[in-house]
Amino acid sequence: MIAIGQYNDLRIINKTETGLILTDGEKEVVMPYTDVPKNAEIGENINVFVFMNKDGRLHGTTKRPLACVGDFAFLTVVDEAEDGGAFMDIGIGKDVYVPKREQKRPMFKGDKHVVYVFLDESNDRMLASSKLVNYVEEEDFDLEEGDEVSLLIVDRSDLGYNAIIDNKYIGLLYTNELFDELNPGEERKGWIKKIRVEGKIDLSLQPMGYGHILETKDVILADLKDSGGVISLGDKSSPEDIYHRFKISKSAFKKAIGGLYKDRLITVSDDEIRLFVDDQAD
Repeated sequence: MIAIGQYNDLRIINKTETGLILTDGEKEVVMPYTDVPKNAEIGENINVFVFMNKDGRLHGTTKRPLACVGDFAFLTVVDEAEDGGAFMDIGIGKDVYVPKREQKRPMFKGDKHVVYVFLDESNDRMLASSKLVNYVEEEDFDLEEGDEVSLLIVDRSDLGYNAIIDNKYIGLLYTNELFDELNPGEERKGWIKKIRVEGKIDLSLQPMGYGHILETKDVILADLKDSGGVISLGDKSSPEDIYHRFKISKSAFKKAIGGLYKDRLITVSDDEIRLFVDDQAD
């Protein structure tokens, strides 16, 4: 069965004046010659993205869309409809329509939004929605605290930045734990900080747990050796200065240098750390 809005392996069964005819054995798909790879022959299989064209026929393309059905993606509005809907560029010469009812806020030409792409089962056409909370999974999370995940930054809220997690869930990065400027549509690596009882997910841009502290200790030691044994960061250094150098929070930095100090590998002051030198050594 052909999956509309997805990639399909189809067999070439005929050539016409305008393009190839492909099939899965049940339905036929038209692929214009502009999208046909060189040396494509009848009887061969070809992997194509299939969509319902405005002529009501299934079309295939070898172009790679910016999103498939079931994906969250950062797309650009290329036109506005008279009924308040909007058309967004999906990268294949075929725009995806966002009905007015599916817009979190009005969309205008040139705007960019994170949207969810889905299939209108009444006519098999691809649609999109910026009302993301209606399409994320909100229970039975296949996640654990500490897991590394992929993030798609959505927008800013009063508490921080909302982000799509692994193309399935939605979570929050808190402003007071961020030291980088984030932008909608940006893709980041992140970690699950906490899964709350009510189903909310707290996120971090830094690894969680003691394993991260051990790794950070090694990074700081290597940096000290490369810097002549002294780094101008200490207990009183600002979170921004620490993050700029090591891409970690001040809390993680203090835990790491505390461990190094206990191991008698460094000395620590308010504004610097130094490799430990044993004055008793020969």
